[in-house]
Amino acid sequence: MNTETIRIEALSLPVRERAELAAQLLSSLDALSEAEIEPLWLQEAAHRAAEMDQGLSKRIPSDEVRRQAKALLK
Repeated sequence: MNTETIRIEALSLPVRERAELAAQLLSSLDALSEAEIEPLWLQEAAHRAAEMDQGLSKRIPSDEVRRQAKALLK
C-alpha cells in the first residue's frame, strides 16, 4: 500500500477517527529533531496549498473548525 492510498483512506474516516489517527501520527514524530521536522511541515504546507489550488480540498471556515474541535474535546 502506498502513501497516497493510505492518505485517501485516512481522509475518508469520520472526523473523530481522523483526529485520533492524526494525534498518533504526530506523536510518532516526537523523536525527530526540529531540523528534521521543519522541512516536513513545509512539504505538507506546499502539498495542501497545491490541493487547494487544484480544487481538491474543501475549505472549512475557522469558526466551524473551532466548533468541531471543541466538540471532539468534550
